[in-house]
Formats: sequence, C-alpha cells, structure tokens
Amino acid sequence: MTDIPDIVYSDDDIVAVDLAADDKKPTKAADLVAEGDIAADYLEGLLDIMDRDGDLDMDVESNRARVSIVGDDLEDLVGADGDVLDALQELTRLAVTRETGNRSRLMLDIAGYREGERKLLVVLADEVGERVKTSGEPEKLHPMNAFERKIVHDRVGELGLRSESEGEEPNRCIVVHPVAAE
Repeated sequence: MTDIPDIVYSDDDIVAVDLAADDKKPTKAADLVAEGDIAADYLEGLLDIMDRDGDLDMDVESNRARVSIVGDDLEDLVGADGDVLDALQELTRLAVTRETGNRSRLMLDIAGYREGERKLLVVLADEVGERVKTSGEPEKLHPMNAFERKIVHDRVGELGLRSESEGEEPNRCIVVHPVAAE
C-alpha cells in the first residue's frame, strides 16, 4: 500500500492538505481550510489585477470556508445590495471547484457587508418572531436570497418558532409560523 505524502502541491503552488501519517483522507475541516487557501489565492490575484489593496482573513464557520476581504475603499466591490459581492463569490466558488473538483459553498464577505446584513436579519427575525408569538398568526416576509433565508430560519428556530420557505427564486420568501400548542 502506498503512503500518502505529508504535503501535496499542485503545479500552481496551491497547498492542498497536510495529512497526518495515520490518515488516508483529509478531514472535512482540512478540505475547508484548503478551499479557503485556494479562494484567497484567487482573490489576491483579482485584487492585484484591479490594483486594489485588501487583507484576506480565512476561517471555517458553520461547515463552510469563509473568506473576508478587509480594507479601505472596498464598497464598490460590494455593489448595490451586494450584487458585485455575490458575483465575486460565485466566481471564487467556481475557481475553488475547478481546483478541487468538488462544489464549493464558500462564503465571501467584503468590508463587513455580509456581517452587517446578518445582524440586520437577526433583528428582523426577532421582530417578526415577537409579532407572530403575540398574534398567533403566520407572517410572510419579503423575498430573500438563500444566504438571507438561512440566517432568518436559524434565528426563528432559536426563538422556538417554525419557518418555511415558499415560492421560486428570485421571489422565494419565508413564512414564520407560531408553534402549535400540544
């Protein structure tokens, strides 16, 4: 049986995964770290091409690789309502998928935009949750993308309520329901 090398490099000098001697496959966490590394290399190249400065932070959160670009004057890379950010995220996911052969669920944030949106969505979920608890009636929210819906679903669940998505993209929305009395 052939031993797996400790470190694997591609022709593009992208570090794959550091494997322990006893492991035959990288762990999920190691895969996500590798995704972050590939994404960071790709984004550094884009920033260089655009002659832009930004620091890249990488993390693994909620079973996803997360890469953030932080720095001054990055708002135009976010765009109106995050549309440029969404496009850059998709391009970065494609770059990671091309290198790994696996679909990437990587999350990209620029200038703290997604973190700010997350906080606003938690406040929205809290407000709607309170209204639903008080009225006992379901409430339908405005259309949201998958990122936004996930945050709201998670928060609604933490509040002890039930939620479901309905409709088709781009008009898919959440309906928050009170929990039926037992």
